[in-house]
Amino acid sequence: MSPSETSHVPFVPETAFGIWFLRTRTWEHHVLRVAINDLKRLIDAPLPVAPVIVDVGCGQGISFRLLAEAFKPERIVGIDFHKPSLALAEHAGRACPPQTTIEVMHADCAQLPLADASADIVFCHQTFHHLVEQERALAEFRRVLKPGGVLLFAESTDAYIKSWVIRLLFRHPMHVQKSADGYLDMIRHAGFTFSSRNISLPYLWWSRAKDFGLFERLGLHRPQPGKRRETLVNVAAIRST
Repeated sequence: MSPSETSHVPFVPETAFGIWFLRTRTWEHHVLRVAINDLKRLIDAPLPVAPVIVDVGCGQGISFRLLAEAFKPERIVGIDFHKPSLALAEHAGRACPPQTTIEVMHADCAQLPLADASADIVFCHQTFHHLVEQERALAEFRRVLKPGGVLLFAESTDAYIKSWVIRLLFRHPMHVQKSADGYLDMIRHAGFTFSSRNISLPYLWWSRAKDFGLFERLGLHRPQPGKRRETLVNVAAIRST
């Protein structure tokens, strides 16, 4: 994308802490790995052998190896707007299995430089709460997916993003944050289908900024679904024809 094309893109720069955190072992092991395993479990539609995956908001490419191991794709296309992260993503791509081609692109998620119906999977992990133009981004995800293709969507909800610790350490466009139901409704209205068996509402310790799961580990308190503010939502949604 040329400077004239990107100058108008709504963009909230991440903090230096946030950029550092996204290359830590904690991020890879406790966040990315767990999410990919959960999303794979939620898929109940057949996937093609050696699929093409578009990793929107790929950041520094930490997800590439995990996606390659989970789905054995022919190709992964990493998209991100933060150029310094893409330089690291290119390096991460070289550590992936040789049977998977890795390509990285500098682009806005609301204007993907990809052909219609060119992907089998769109992987959107902890990216959507950074995006200002969320409806446009979802329309782009649907456009580049083949009919029957899968959107793997893993996101933190407003209950987590608006917590004091996240406000202190990271930067996000607060006016677009949504609840789990809000994200699910948006995905459904954008032309994707899913049922309750394709949805997961993890309540992981790191997403509970109030006590980071300490009360639960002490056996004092474990809020149940329906009686808590969900902090995470995962869904495997199919592009409807």
